[in-house]
Amino acid sequence: MKITVVGATGQIGARVVDLLTAAGHEVTAASRASGVDAVTGDGVAAALDGADVVVDVLNSPTMEPGPAVDFFTGSATTLLAAAKKAAVKHYLMLSIVGVGSVEAEGYLNGKHLQEELVANSGVPYTIVRATQFHEFTEGIAGSLLVDGEVHAPDALIQPIAAAEVAAVIARVATETPRNDVLNLVGPEQMSFADLARTVFTHQGKELPIVVDPEATYFGVAVQQKSLVTSDDAELGGTRLAEWLQHR
Repeated sequence: MKITVVGATGQIGARVVDLLTAAGHEVTAASRASGVDAVTGDGVAAALDGADVVVDVLNSPTMEPGPAVDFFTGSATTLLAAAKKAAVKHYLMLSIVGVGSVEAEGYLNGKHLQEELVANSGVPYTIVRATQFHEFTEGIAGSLLVDGEVHAPDALIQPIAAAEVAAVIARVATETPRNDVLNLVGPEQMSFADLARTVFTHQGKELPIVVDPEATYFGVAVQQKSLVTSDDAELGGTRLAEWLQHR
């Protein structure tokens, strides 16, 4: 199978390229480093030429509201047009659990709009929505610190290892398009307070933790279950404490 991975040098993309190549597929690793720019369109047609599947794991280089929305919508518009022209049989996009249910401008809104473009494109598709990666949990915990005290949103989160996300992306890329969403989540739902406690305990820090109804997730107000799902989600197997210990 001929598969083009767009965003091939990123945290997920690089792993997906390796997994698909090891499985014997003909893989085109497309990124700005290889001369492919999904926003301007440079190199896109050549990268998608003859592809059976396109895997879109691009990530915005900025979290700023306007530029992030422009990146996700612009790149999706360019890639989908090229995918149609190349008669791509499956367009696989990586997204985020909670997109569409969280009232937010910027990054999350951009992902939501990107999903809508993919779903309405006419190209057979699968959207894999994953929860936040274990790799980002230290950053999340750090963002909750206020004057040496953790101020945690009153909400749940369900982190997953990036390697497990990449493995599912690689597998689903070779399957029949679902024309639907697949939710992919970590093995344990935990409160933001428990996430922070797990991270800081691993770092040897004992910090006071307060559940603060005014606290946000990188500036976004979240409800109790905004970032988790009770649907028939696929579960990862690595718990956060285990990942922190063995990384």
